[in-house]
Amino acid sequence: MSDPNNTGDHAARMKALEGKIAALKGTEERRPHQDEHYSQAQMAWRMVIELVAGLGIGFGIGYGLDAFFGTSPWLMIIFIFFGLAAGVQTMMRSAQEIQRDQLAKQAGQDKEE
Repeated sequence: MSDPNNTGDHAARMKALEGKIAALKGTEERRPHQDEHYSQAQMAWRMVIELVAGLGIGFGIGYGLDAFFGTSPWLMIIFIFFGLAAGVQTMMRSAQEIQRDQLAKQAGQDKEE
């Protein structure tokens, strides 16, 4: 068995082991993948919120106009469809923005290689 009082050898082995661990951690590329995963989830939530916001705003405007003019529920139905169309249009713009960003990243990576 090794001598417990021989701390110099133990400290040197620990330092060498910490160096190996640090070298292995430096070569792994987990963080960009995790960042990309969170970025995609955030973009998905953004699109869902844009759609729901469009529907909610259309509902609110339609309900308010129906209450003002007494035409319940016709204006509410019409403005819900307008809100849906606006939400889908905003989602499509977001999707195009994501696609532009992905193509720019891809073009940047192709230039590096």
